[in-house]
Amino acid sequence: MKLLFAEDDRDVSRAVVTLLERSNYTVDPVYNGTDALDYLVGGDYDAAVLDVMMPGMSGIAVVRQARQQGVR
Repeated sequence: MKLLFAEDDRDVSRAVVTLLERSNYTVDPVYNGTDALDYLVGGDYDAAVLDVMMPGMSGIAVVRQARQQGVR
């Protein structure tokens, strides 16, 4: 399963990504909302885990814009 993980705290991101990878997930970490949206639109993810408060764009705004651009 391929996941996008968006979290602006790099220490938290590193820890969660390590745990997910140990559970056999493929994870692409990003650190702001703008990159999260770019990855979602351009990638083929099974799921995304998004921080609500990130620089550039909130996780909620990322979901809204991704939906508007056809990401399901």
